Amino acid sequence: MSLIETVLDLGTLPRSQMPPHSLRLARLSLFDWAVCGRAGTREPLSAKLRELAVHEGGHPSASIFGGGRYPARMAALVNGATSHALDYDDTHFAHVGHLSVGIYPAALAVGEETGADGQSVVEAFLAGAEAAIRIGVALGTAHYNRGFHQTATAGAFGATIAAARLYGLNREQTRAAIGLCATRASGLKSQFGTMGKPYNAGIAASNGIECASLARMGFTSCADGLNGPQGFLPTHTDAAVPDLAPVSAFLFDDVKYKFHACCHGTHAMIEGLLDTFAAHPASLETVERITLRTNPRWLRVCDIPAPATGLEVKFSYRWLAGMVVDDRATGVDTVYTDALAADPSLADFARRVEVVADEGIDDMQAAGEIEMRDGETLAFAHDLARPLPADVLEEKLLAKAKALIGTEAGALQALIHDLDDMDAGAIGHIIRDAA
Repeated sequence: MSLIETVLDLGTLPRSQMPPHSLRLARLSLFDWAVCGRAGTREPLSAKLRELAVHEGGHPSASIFGGGRYPARMAALVNGATSHALDYDDTHFAHVGHLSVGIYPAALAVGEETGADGQSVVEAFLAGAEAAIRIGVALGTAHYNRGFHQTATAGAFGATIAAARLYGLNREQTRAAIGLCATRASGLKSQFGTMGKPYNAGIAASNGIECASLARMGFTSCADGLNGPQGFLPTHTDAAVPDLAPVSAFLFDDVKYKFHACCHGTHAMIEGLLDTFAAHPASLETVERITLRTNPRWLRVCDIPAPATGLEVKFSYRWLAGMVVDDRATGVDTVYTDALAADPSLADFARRVEVVADEGIDDMQAAGEIEMRDGETLAFAHDLARPLPADVLEEKLLAKAKALIGTEAGALQALIHDLDDMDAGAIGHIIRDAA
């Protein structure tokens, strides 16, 4: 089956055919997304986007983080960017991007607009996420390495599927929406380290609603905007479309959650160092050198050798390694300040960290050696692909939520356990006014 037909099948997949484990993970992603969004309201870009929403006004149909209701497309833009502002949201490594921040804002905004129940919002997200993953896989690392941000490109198609499902579009209308998204999807990695990176997530969500809305009105487009002549894939990647698993086998189950408030490409290193130093305590003074081996593609993403801002620290292997050695919290977003980037002790330690590209290590792994000043050499390694049970994930996500938003975490946890009794409006109320 062609990619476009697979994506269209996902858009209308009945609830009964969605794996229960995938649906449970989708609820955890809703909780994690809401936590990241609530915490992200403190970021400057969030205030600027809320100001834009107030300036443009319009029909108040959907909620935004930080308060207020605005048109669905604007709400998706604000919520997508706000929830990605801390770069602390979930990641799917096969998709090569972040799923929740580009798709949940579209699903919730359309869900509020149409009066959908909470479970339908989750199902729309899951269908859109699975579609985005498959498109991301088809685009491949060639697309990412060329400079595109798959959170925004493949993610926009996922947002389109989620919005189309909740709007009740038929197959041909959804096909048109995908075709429109093919000419609308955008996002570049050159924005990393600036407000433009989280803005990319908002663009994805906003594009999804716009394309589905136009298709709903009868707007026409090409028959195969994905892999047709001069479609999105032929123009945006040199990779051949791989054989994909049947719709019944969900790739979404490999979603990974962040427990450190920095680029996910650094997390395997952080976890490996934490495991090693738990057994062998160290300090900046006792470590002579760290050699990190990582997948080559991460060198273009999170290997800023001398970060100038707190935001850039999130993309710096060397600074983050020093933070772990110095027992500084990597899971608290407020730690990443400009003063941290200017810290002389971390700057000195960064010169003792060597980052090496290793084709034999995949993008979810890290390995290396720690040379101690007493002559001992310690090996470290970690693989993020190692699965965690759902109850363990929930426990870790709740701890993360409490660290980010304090007492609000309890109210947001209802998005996991009480969702069957909620409609989209109730979810919107929680993300606006959690207490």
